[in-house]
Amino acid sequence: MDDQQKLQQMISQLNAYKNQAEALQNQVQALQTSMAELDVLKKTIEDLQGKDSVESLVPVGAGAFMKAEIKDTSNVVMSIGSGIAVKQNVEEAKKTVDSQKEELKDSLDKTLKSLQEVTDVIAQLSPAAEKLMANLQADGQVSN
Repeated sequence: MDDQQKLQQMISQLNAYKNQAEALQNQVQALQTSMAELDVLKKTIEDLQGKDSVESLVPVGAGAFMKAEIKDTSNVVMSIGSGIAVKQNVEEAKKTVDSQKEELKDSLDKTLKSLQEVTDVIAQLSPAAEKLMANLQADGQVSN
């Protein structure tokens, strides 16, 4: 394989790794957003715990809200995945939130590790591609 073909292959690899890094970064952001939502959920459950009734604004669509009264603050209907929701008392709900957050943290850690690995490969390939490009330009085989 000549140097120009080798350079083209390296550029293709770099582009693939950069796309993979971008996808992983998007996944990291989504996981962090989900974890933040769980933090808000847990705080809200704790804030409502033990109150007889609470008035709240409930979204009704298109950015509109209506006042509503939450009469039962001792139970929470929690999504457990696959479109299934179950009624749980406040303590069970908080444990479910903690469990979901731990699963997200594990996924986040794995995704960050993968992102670091891809970033390391990019950091190794980039200088080699730049050096090969400079050599080809110096030899007059590639134009700027």
